[in-house]
Amino acid sequence: MDICSVILAGGESSRMGTNKALLKLNNEIVIEKIFNELQQLSSRVYIVANEKKIYDFLNIPIISDRFYGKGPLAGIETALYHAAEDVIVISPCDTPFIHKEIYRYLVDELKTYDAVIPYYDNQPQPLSGIYKKRILPIIQEQLQNDELRIRSFFSKINVKYVHDFGHISDLIIEKHFFNMNDPEAYSRAKTY
Repeated sequence: MDICSVILAGGESSRMGTNKALLKLNNEIVIEKIFNELQQLSSRVYIVANEKKIYDFLNIPIISDRFYGKGPLAGIETALYHAAEDVIVISPCDTPFIHKEIYRYLVDELKTYDAVIPYYDNQPQPLSGIYKKRILPIIQEQLQNDELRIRSFFSKINVKYVHDFGHISDLIIEKHFFNMNDPEAYSRAKTY
């Protein structure tokens, strides 16, 4: 199975007050931590970001949203559009403790589905999902109709929702879905 991993780094970081992806944790930049983990999962990793210059130092391919200003759904569309691979792993830039085992588990669940969406804390996590390239036209149609809610297209595709992660430890699961989007969460992340 050909897999491509994509880091979505297009958010405005308004609650954090600074770019979340460029914060440091244990002398490592958050987006580099995410990249290093995803690199163990797939041969190709790239970033979707509209401010390309600030990520140049990473030497990671960077692509911009094709539907500018349309939020995370546009980031997913861009990832699917540019991927040569059939399977795309998505990671947001504010989850510094993602774990390859979670993503491997989700990829194994994909089988004949169009997407695998994990649930954590009783909430779907579409920005940590696995998507097949073939759903691109459905997302494009939704964006053209200005329907920007990610979950809106789930009723039009064959989705597998994952609530249980097998034998993966609770700590790995909790850290994988830890979202660092404000200064308080950043302080907490420093204690992990």
